[in-house]
Amino acid sequence: MVSEHGIKLAVHLITKHFGTVVSKVCETLIRKGALTLEQLIRFTELQKEQVRNSLLVLIQHNCAQPFILENQDGIKTHTTQYLALFDNILHRPRFPKFMEIVKHQLDDELCVVVLEGLLRNGRLSLKQIADNASEGKENPVTVRESLCKLLAVRYVERCPAPEPVVYPVVEETTINKRGAKFAKIFQPPLTIEQRVLEASVPGEAIRFSLAADTTGFNADRETNSDDIPMTTSVEENVFKEELIPWRANFEEFMRILRHKAMIENVRTRLDDAAATVLSAILEATRTAEKKVKVQNSVPLSLETIFTEVVKTETGRTMTIDRVKATLVQLGCPSRVSDDSYTIDLKNIIELARNEEVESIVLKRYGTDAYRMFRLLSKANRFLETDQIAESTLVEKKEAPKLLYRLWKDNYLHMEKLQVMAAKQSRFILWKVDKPLLWEYVLDEMYHAALNLNLRMDFELEKDDEVLFRVSKDKREGSKTLKTKHNRLQNVYYLLGSSLMNLDDALMLFHDF
Repeated sequence: MVSEHGIKLAVHLITKHFGTVVSKVCETLIRKGALTLEQLIRFTELQKEQVRNSLLVLIQHNCAQPFILENQDGIKTHTTQYLALFDNILHRPRFPKFMEIVKHQLDDELCVVVLEGLLRNGRLSLKQIADNASEGKENPVTVRESLCKLLAVRYVERCPAPEPVVYPVVEETTINKRGAKFAKIFQPPLTIEQRVLEASVPGEAIRFSLAADTTGFNADRETNSDDIPMTTSVEENVFKEELIPWRANFEEFMRILRHKAMIENVRTRLDDAAATVLSAILEATRTAEKKVKVQNSVPLSLETIFTEVVKTETGRTMTIDRVKATLVQLGCPSRVSDDSYTIDLKNIIELARNEEVESIVLKRYGTDAYRMFRLLSKANRFLETDQIAESTLVEKKEAPKLLYRLWKDNYLHMEKLQVMAAKQSRFILWKVDKPLLWEYVLDEMYHAALNLNLRMDFELEKDDEVLFRVSKDKREGSKTLKTKHNRLQNVYYLLGSSLMNLDDALMLFHDF
């Protein structure tokens, strides 16, 4: 469930990029969930053509996904429903980060141009990509090669099915049996958004393939040699390739950013050697990850890890014993069964979240509150007020005041305990409820990001003429205009930098 400030932030981004009509349709989808065209017309009170065009814009820019829901009787409803993709909307301000990743890894200017065209226009065919690249001046063959490079590293993917069929959830009926042998870990049911995305994604064999001939892939996304036609003309294949729609693969970019955040956290918390080993492991197993939020890395043997480590410049100075010691330092002792190592990635993210919240507490409430909050966060259980004060060396008169402030601002959970004995005693217990706290901090970040966006828009709108329209010569000739321009430019860069840093923290709590 998206918080109120998260909805307002997404609506603001859509309004800024596509206008109020499209944002009204988008907000209705976010608040009410999947809706049909008729329901959207009724809820938004817009004309049918306006709603239809707004949906086409949202789909073109990967902010909405149409689908068909099959009922419990196995019959398709034949009514298309539309679902807003909240995560994809939040990715829009991250486009510069995505392009920087491609620029750093591929070092190919044309690849950056191709990706920029896809990010700006949403979905493009190969022909449209070639026409868009440098306004048609680039050779189509060169553009095709750049697209192949992006497909090879999975930064671009084939667009999902236009209207995938989503089947009803089948509830399993199991007989309760005793013993750990029959114990089953509870898995929360997939949300409608997760089911729609899962149904719409093409199979791995064609998702990152430029080949147009996909008739050899059946409904189970497997190759069937009997379905492949015997002869297909080259011209026909080239024509089909030019019509296949492509889009940026946000999932892969978020995986890269998640890896980067974990590596930097380990570098700061431990040392460069640990960051080097973790980076080598993540790079070697990146393609094996099925989703962004994997809890553990893919198991690798010590020899394989060492081979990957020495490929890096900083890893060539490390011995195999040093790598083994670093793995233990990362908290991944060797498995007894197959002598392989796996890293608890979920724990690294949790530690990074704890550090982020602790830094917020330190800035807002001071050193004493920080020490008490850190104690409770590490203890992960209820502690009594006097016990907290004694452990953190905070005065007993000040400790309750600071704890109450943290509780009032939703950073702590409080319980009152009365003990009935010869003398009645009353204790106040405190604890950090991390899941609830992280949701609250995420909502605060949505609010802060919205305020920064609004302030940036206000500054740009207030003095747009001075910042962009007044020529450089005119500014140089007027001391007042030059001073005003420099101040606005500094404000713009400061707000932009603050927004990018805040987005890094927001990804830590929402996407990672």
